[in-house]
Parts: sequence; C-alpha cells; structure tokens
Amino acid sequence: MASSSSHAGPAGAAGGPPPPNLKLLLIGNSSVGKSSLLLRFTDDDFLTEDETSATIGVDFKVKTLEVDGKRYKLSIWDTAGQERFRTLTSSYYRGAQGVILVYDVSSRSTFDELVKWFREIETYCGEGVVKMVEFSRQVTTDEGKAFADRMGTLFIECSAKTNVHVVEAFRELVQRILATPELWSRGPQPIRSPGDRKTVTVGEDEGGWGMGCSC
Repeated sequence: MASSSSHAGPAGAAGGPPPPNLKLLLIGNSSVGKSSLLLRFTDDDFLTEDETSATIGVDFKVKTLEVDGKRYKLSIWDTAGQERFRTLTSSYYRGAQGVILVYDVSSRSTFDELVKWFREIETYCGEGVVKMVEFSRQVTTDEGKAFADRMGTLFIECSAKTNVHVVEAFRELVQRILATPELWSRGPQPIRSPGDRKTVTVGEDEGGWGMGCSC
C-alpha cells in the first residue's frame, strides 16, 4: 500500500514547490460511515454505508484544500474497523496530524466504544495530534455540547448528508493543525505513551456533522 508523510512549510505559489502534505486518519468501528465521509469530502458524493464495501486493512484518498490562501495536500486514511485488522492498521497512526473518530448514526454502542479508540490514539499517535469525533442522532445536541465542554472544545454543527459545512469542517481541522507547528513541521513520530492532546469534536444530528476544536 502507499504510504504518507508530512512535509514542513507553507504552500508555494504557482510553479513553486508542491503543497505540504498533512496526514489525517478516519477510525471507528466497522460500517459506521468512515468511507461515506471520505467520499463526500474528496469526491462530493454521498453513499450510505450499505452501498459501500467494508474497508480491507487501510484505504486512502488525497485532496488538495486551500486554507487561508495556501494550498495543502491532505492524505486521508480510511482504516478498517474490524478487530482482525487492528494490528495492521495501528501502524498507520504514526505520523498522523489529525484523527477523525466516527460512529454509527443508529448504534449507541459504537459511540460508547469511542473510549477504546481514544486509547489507541493515545498509544500510537505523536504528541499534539488533533482529534475529531462524529456524534449520532442517538446522542442529543445537549449531550454533544456537554461532551465538547468536557473535552474543552468548541462545537459547530454541519451536515454531511447534504454537504453543508463539510469542507469548512475539514478546513477548521487543518487550521488547528497548522496552529500547532510541531505537528506539520516533523516527519512520522515514534510510538509514545499517553499524553496531552489537542482535540477537535464533531457532532452529528439528523444526518449532519458538527465540529468543535480546542483553542
């Protein structure tokens, strides 16, 4: 499979160096909508999880996004949620600057398992990685806001199904990464023990998404 690395510095002008590469991960249980989210953002298309096949191991797409007048190349990795692939996918955490945690709109249990996925981020990701969480309809807006408050994040709602504010959500994620220079000026980092993290929280309501991020 292809690999992804991160490069320092701002995007150059036309004819200059290629835009810097930022590595993002999508993680969560199997069949929770990670591939649908990736398709919506990169191809401006939407398929339900029933219309997509389960990811085997790791897949990824690349999209160039303009943020604050500069272009950045986003390598977005879609990881398999099945337990049998966990050993394989853990290696892809290394070098990520942002992680999006996703859970099913109809399964409260996949939300409850986010704690497990947070532990994996703490174990395998470098210091300061920005995290994003999608909430489902089974979690009320008040719960989402309470969770964001508990994590010390802002909360912004948007819609993945209708593609309202999806690009803006990713742009905000990149802005938060760029506001943490040690994240985008380094290569892949060694595995480390748990530590402090900057966090981005994404909420989902009636087929939509919301995002918040720590200051």
